[in-house]
Amino acid sequence: MSLEFTTHRRVIYADTDKMGVVYNGNYLSYFEIGRNELMRHLGLAYTQVEENGLILPVIDAYVKYIKPAFYDDVLDIKARLDETLSAKIQFIYTISCNNVLIAEGYTNHVFANAETMKPVRPPKMYLELLRKHLG
Repeated sequence: MSLEFTTHRRVIYADTDKMGVVYNGNYLSYFEIGRNELMRHLGLAYTQVEENGLILPVIDAYVKYIKPAFYDDVLDIKARLDETLSAKIQFIYTISCNNVLIAEGYTNHVFANAETMKPVRPPKMYLELLRKHLG
């Protein structure tokens, strides 16, 4: 199993702007959908991270818009996890529709203690996840 997963999301009317295309800010929400589904697919739901007193805040993000997406399009959201062992981890995304690239980008996150909000080393559960999937 690789450290990537593709999920699908139909564009709803509320996702679009006055011009009839997906509003640019929604791509970060699509990235979140991809990230959550990837982690769940790998066996580590975000709720498990939180139950262990950790959070995984976004520290920066980038989106490159290539083509517009429209109401009722079915988007393929592919998320890939960079296999870093530091406190900072990166998710890389591509969003396509009918095999046409719509957008791509990344989000960088850091493991942090939920109470102190200070960065911490990657938790054992995350390191075990990487070992399991990377052999």
